[in-house]
Amino acid sequence: MEVHVRCVVARFWLSETGEDKEDDNDVCRLFAVTSREPLSPMIAIRALDVMKEGHDGSGVGLYMTDLGGDFEQFKGSPILSGIFSQEGIKKLDRYMMELGLLTKFKFSIRPSKEPPAGTPRRDVYLIRVYEYPYDWEGLSEAEIMDRLMKIRIDLRRLGEEDESMMVFSFWPDTIMIKEVGDPMAIAEYLGLDRKGLQARIIMAQGRQNTNYAITLYACHPFFLQGYATMTNGENTAFAPIREYLASRGFPGYTGYQSDSEVFTHILHYTVGRLELGIDDYKHIITPLKDEELVRHPDRTFLRNLKHSCRFLTIDGPNCVIGCLPDKTLFMVQDSKKLRPGIVGGKPGMFAFSSEMCGLEEAVPSREKNYEFQPMKYDVAYVDASRMEMKRWSQWESSAHLH
Repeated sequence: MEVHVRCVVARFWLSETGEDKEDDNDVCRLFAVTSREPLSPMIAIRALDVMKEGHDGSGVGLYMTDLGGDFEQFKGSPILSGIFSQEGIKKLDRYMMELGLLTKFKFSIRPSKEPPAGTPRRDVYLIRVYEYPYDWEGLSEAEIMDRLMKIRIDLRRLGEEDESMMVFSFWPDTIMIKEVGDPMAIAEYLGLDRKGLQARIIMAQGRQNTNYAITLYACHPFFLQGYATMTNGENTAFAPIREYLASRGFPGYTGYQSDSEVFTHILHYTVGRLELGIDDYKHIITPLKDEELVRHPDRTFLRNLKHSCRFLTIDGPNCVIGCLPDKTLFMVQDSKKLRPGIVGGKPGMFAFSSEMCGLEEAVPSREKNYEFQPMKYDVAYVDASRMEMKRWSQWESSAHLH
C-alpha cells in the first residue's frame, strides 16, 4: 500500500511541475529486469501492479530470454510461443511435420477455470521447443535465422485466415506471452508463478493497444530475430518509417498493427543489418539538430548517418526499453522527454521501470548510486555481466555499443 501511494504522489508531483505531462495515449507502464539468477515473470507482473494507476489494465505482454527453469537445457533450440485453438494445433502440427521440425519439449497452459472479465477463452497457450530438421545441418547461422523468421511469418499468416493461431515468436531462448486483461489477473489465471517458467531477462508492458484495433499482435513487447523493444508513448512518424523499412527488402519488416513495432525493426536494422550499436540507434531515432552537430566530435559521421537514415527519425514522446541478442538491456528517451523512466539496481540485478515504485517493488535492496533517469540525450544500459549500469550521452564520441 505504501509503495502504491508513493506512485500516485510522484505522478501528481510530476504533472504539477510539468516534468511529465500525461495525455490520453499515456495509459501504459513498462518494466524490465536483468538478473544473474533466473526469476519468475511474477516479479515483472507485481511491478506493473504497483504502477497500475499509470496503465489502463487492458492487457499484458511478456518477453523472456536467457531462460532458466525447464527451458535452461534448450538454449540453442527454437521455441514457439503463441495462442492456439484445437484446429490451430492440428494446422501447426501438419506444417511443422512437413518441414521436419519435431517437438522436443512442450509447456502448455490449458486454463480450466473461467477467464478474468474481458479476457477471451482460449484453448491453449503454447510454448513448444523443437528440434532442427536433419536437412538444416551445415546451414550458416544467418540462413537458420532467416528460416526461423519466415516460419513465424508463415504461421502468423496461416493463423490469421481463421483466427486459429497467434504466433508471437519462434526463436531460441525466447518466450513471449500476451493476453487481454489486467496483468495480475492474467498471471493468476495462467499460473505464471510455476517453477519451470523463469528467465534472467524479462520485459513486460501493462496495456493493450488503444490507438488501433484490439489485437494481441499490437501488444508490446515486439520481437524480431533476437531484438525486442517496448514503448510508452506514440510515434506520429510511423507511416514514413514503415515505408522506409518496407523498402529494405527484408521479409521481417512487416506486420505493423502498432505504430511502436517499428522501434524493434529500426533496432534490428541498425545493429543487425548496419552492424552499428545502440548509441547509433539513439542517433538514428533522435538525431542531434544541425546546430548541435557543428559542435560534435563525430560531426561528419553523424551528419552522414542522419542524412542516410532520415526516414527513421521518430516523433514522440517515447520512452523505449530494448534488448539485444547479446542480452544487453537498455533505455532511451526521445528529444521531447515526456514519458517517465528510471533505471536502478545492484550488481547482479538491475531493473528498468516507468516509475520509481516499480523499481522499489522489484529491487528493494538496490544501491542508490546506480539510480538514473535517462533524459533526452542519454542511453542507459546493462550488459550480460549485470555488474553495473552504464550511461552514454549523444554528446560523447560514438562507441558503437553492442
